Amino acid sequence: MIGKRNIYLIGPMGSGKTAVGKQLAKLLATPFYDSDVEVERRTGVDIPFIFEREGEPGFRAREREAIEALVLLEPIVMATGGGAILNEENRRLLAEHGTVIYLDTSLGQQLQRVGTGRGRPLLKDGNLADRLRKLREVRDPIYNALADHVVPTDHRRVNKVAEDIVRIVRGPEAADAVAEPASESPGPV
Repeated sequence: MIGKRNIYLIGPMGSGKTAVGKQLAKLLATPFYDSDVEVERRTGVDIPFIFEREGEPGFRAREREAIEALVLLEPIVMATGGGAILNEENRRLLAEHGTVIYLDTSLGQQLQRVGTGRGRPLLKDGNLADRLRKLREVRDPIYNALADHVVPTDHRRVNKVAEDIVRIVRGPEAADAVAEPASESPGPV
């Protein structure tokens, strides 16, 4: 997209935002940031600890501050936390400062990718499938409304998803120019 040099990856946990983001940044020779990692770097503690001490509202405030700082960097690829889109200011910042890509995945793939859900504060209580389903009901409409493009990740390799995104944002010729040999390609999302 002309004028928007940053690429922001949104989607539910387990959609592959971090893995795809790292590969995409490598293909584009652009720095990669993960908003969750940035929150941890700024606070010096992990996200479960923040949730334990400050609850979700405290974490979301810290997430908003991190995103607010990261969107000012250019050019970057950034993976956001799954719930970052719940904050209206985050949505505005992402839409204004970059191209937003929704990495869409099915509930079945999510369940495989998140495993037991350990280390994910929003999945610690109740049935894992029910928790993920409830999160999807609230968040999927927001992901779709915010996204400039939707890219499916089910049963796909990281490098193929990243190459699709390059084609979308830079054109088919750009993706062909940066595509890596298949022998060096990362595994499944």
